[in-house]
Amino acid sequence: MDVDRQVENNDGREPALRVLTYLNNYQPGGVERVAFRLNAAWQAQGICAMVVVGRGCGPARASAHGLQCATLLDGSRWYHRWPLIGIIADLPGIIRKARPDVLFCAGNTYSLAMVLMRLRLGRNCPPIIAKISNDLKRRDQPPEVRFFYQRWLKIQGRFIAHFVGMAMPMRREIEQYCGVSADRVAIINDPVLHATDVDRLGKIAAGRQPARPGRHFLAIGRLAPQKNLSLLLEAFSQVATAHDRLTIIGEGPDRRKLTAQATRLGIAGRIDMPGFMTDMDRWLASADALVLSSDYEGVPAVIIEAIAANLPIIATDCCVSMAEITGHGRFARLVPVGDAAALATAMAAQPLARADLAAARAHVAAFTVEAGAAAYARLMRTVAATARPR
Repeated sequence: MDVDRQVENNDGREPALRVLTYLNNYQPGGVERVAFRLNAAWQAQGICAMVVVGRGCGPARASAHGLQCATLLDGSRWYHRWPLIGIIADLPGIIRKARPDVLFCAGNTYSLAMVLMRLRLGRNCPPIIAKISNDLKRRDQPPEVRFFYQRWLKIQGRFIAHFVGMAMPMRREIEQYCGVSADRVAIINDPVLHATDVDRLGKIAAGRQPARPGRHFLAIGRLAPQKNLSLLLEAFSQVATAHDRLTIIGEGPDRRKLTAQATRLGIAGRIDMPGFMTDMDRWLASADALVLSSDYEGVPAVIIEAIAANLPIIATDCCVSMAEITGHGRFARLVPVGDAAALATAMAAQPLARADLAAARAHVAAFTVEAGAAAYARLMRTVAATARPR
């Protein structure tokens, strides 16, 4: 699309704030979904929001519906073979042409690309606002890997203007691991849902199926090592009765490994893995509990969605914010990370009581796109206004 279009308001007031977000593709990750939603909300507020997408393929392309500016790097002579070289070679030119006031780093995955832009463009690089979308302690990593990862976080602290944590407990973690002062950290609850989503999900409880033999456990997430779905299969095998079922919604590189494990554990007939789904409502409506078995997370969107649907939750304590986002015991049972026995015990415990629906709705109201987009817009204007002239 043409990035040279006029963005000045029709009544002659100062030009609209320009924001540029880079995303790899249209894969159905939570970071990407939230980024598309934020950009759409910013455009509705009059912000000139551009999303630069590396590859124009992926099942979540519909997430960008309605966005007026999406420029693809598909035409790059480098990007298809060496994505990182393509980013270094082509993204600076797009930034120079678009002249954004702010670069938005949608999650930890994109911090390398943003630091490279800062190095390539130097003083001409717009200030970068980076959302911390994942755990920074990374207890899952071997000590030697964690050593270098934590040094990398300190490098980010030197080049990124402002950081955003997705829940209040992340503030100290960001200050500590990125080596930045408190005035460079903002807390904006992750904008997981639209206000209309809260209303829609709140109606799911009333439409749930009547009691039936056995329990239906639900897991939602990529079939990838971070989610530690092997742990979930092990725990399920310890507690599952003949009528119990486990559905895992998502796709990823661990599918074959998980299928083989389910067969080995003798539970393959009680496991469903239908792949990536765009409509979660019917799955949330038919489940008795959501189970999250991750080794690490930031603020997992699926937890907020399950609370909105008033679905009981069993989860590993996989991030510094988990206790807060689950209401300190009101909406979830938390177990230690990597502990199959503890997860099995929590899954076996009865009853799996549902929380008060009004309390659940009030809790998730802080995680709406409407609230988050407005908070980000205020922060971006402040950061842009205080940046040195380019």
